[in-house]
Amino acid sequence: MNLHVLPAGPIRTNAYLLTAPERGEAVLIDAPAGVWLDVEPILQKEKCRLTELWITHGHWDHTQGAAEIVRQTGAKVRAHSDDRPLLETPKVQEAFMGTRLDVEPVGVDRWVGQGERFESLGQPVEVRHVPGHCAGNVLYFLPRAQAAFVGDALFAGSVGRTDLPGGSFETLEHSIRQQIYTLPEETAVYPGHGADTTVGAEMATNPYVSG
Repeated sequence: MNLHVLPAGPIRTNAYLLTAPERGEAVLIDAPAGVWLDVEPILQKEKCRLTELWITHGHWDHTQGAAEIVRQTGAKVRAHSDDRPLLETPKVQEAFMGTRLDVEPVGVDRWVGQGERFESLGQPVEVRHVPGHCAGNVLYFLPRAQAAFVGDALFAGSVGRTDLPGGSFETLEHSIRQQIYTLPEETAVYPGHGADTTVGAEMATNPYVSG
């Protein structure tokens, strides 16, 4: 499995494209604006078809390109139902962002939940619910690849903001301790913004939530 990190959109939100050329399949994690322009040539080069889009949470910067991805590829969408209003009626975010947002609604084919397990690209996948930044924030953990895609719950040396509707630092801290810091310390953490880190590094040095 190959991992492509694709920052895109107005605030450089990370999308992650996972490709399995031997299977001819690929999965995209989050869809910031314009990311299809980066995704398409990789799919063509590696001769892969995008089968699924996994959304970590419903905030606009992670979903602005989702409708286009679905139109272009027919990919099935996974997300957590606590973010259903953000995904199906994204205009609700304009009030708390204080600006007009060009975000199309996106339909979800599979609502995922805490502890759900499934297989994709020949890899086992575990879903963990990590609210606090956003009610429906989830992480997707691929144990064989030692990788967790955590949305905006945890960053290298920081944590997600909790001042938006549905945010709570107390909830986020609990989520990080119970759902992220319980992963193996060598697990690579791929956040919604910025550089990747590891569970062990954040447990040892994160100034907001220590291990």
